[in-house]
Amino acid sequence: MLEIELLYLPPYSPNLNLIERLWKFVKKKCLYSKYYANFDPFKQAITDCLAHTHDIYKEELATLLTLNFQTFNDLEKVKFVTV
Repeated sequence: MLEIELLYLPPYSPNLNLIERLWKFVKKKCLYSKYYANFDPFKQAITDCLAHTHDIYKEELATLLTLNFQTFNDLEKVKFVTV
């Protein structure tokens, strides 16, 4: 027996998708409050950021890119708000 537990995610849940978290981090490091005169320095900034995920940004990403999610075992206790 493989002992695999399937966890069904909501149809749209970018906060649970690790690549979306990484992309948000890259945007924060490379795009926020920065101006690039043309595409080449912009592309280089993103490439450099991704190249340093395992050394310079390792500690910052360690807590961001985890699979530790809050789960709700008893859905009857959870209150859902609809708008």
